[in-house]
Amino acid sequence: MHAEPSFAGTGPNGRPLILAVDVTGAPRGWITWQDAVACKATGRVDRELGDFRFTFHGGYSRLTGERSSLSVSSILALRGRNPRGWQPQSPALTNPLLFQRDRHLCCYCGSQKRPELLTRDHIVPLSRGGRDHWKNVVTACKPCNQRKGARTPERAGMMMLYVPYTPSLYEALILRNRRILVDQMDFLVSLLPADSRLVT
Repeated sequence: MHAEPSFAGTGPNGRPLILAVDVTGAPRGWITWQDAVACKATGRVDRELGDFRFTFHGGYSRLTGERSSLSVSSILALRGRNPRGWQPQSPALTNPLLFQRDRHLCCYCGSQKRPELLTRDHIVPLSRGGRDHWKNVVTACKPCNQRKGARTPERAGMMMLYVPYTPSLYEALILRNRRILVDQMDFLVSLLPADSRLVT
């Protein structure tokens, strides 16, 4: 099967990613359109929750001459075990996710910069026993990171403008998809805590 027309997204070949939830409606991860089509074709879709629909076309019937097609929604509730491609439950710490969590804002001077001008700063430096963990890292511009050096913010006389935190599963799902669809974003935002940095 192939998609007609092509849709902007973050899956293979620029196709949209589909938000997979379990039968209770709890989000579990992003799957490719190929996996979504396979789930629909094998009867694993319990219900479709999204506002957007994507139709994929296959071959032509020798008997009728009609072309096969299958439509999937942007949000699918799936039965059974996790399909191939579902994301892990806890987000791995990476610079792109860190910068997105902190809205590309330097924790020390408050400047907003492009990713290539930002760094991962350890509040308690690794050389002083700090860990490479979500609650011990913040986004810092390169000048501020160099100024702080291998010191804590207190030792360096630098005030932190925000507190680091570990993103929840739902926040991590938002952070992982650069071109999330509106209905997918609304669905996930409705599950975030009121103090989430992604909705303030």
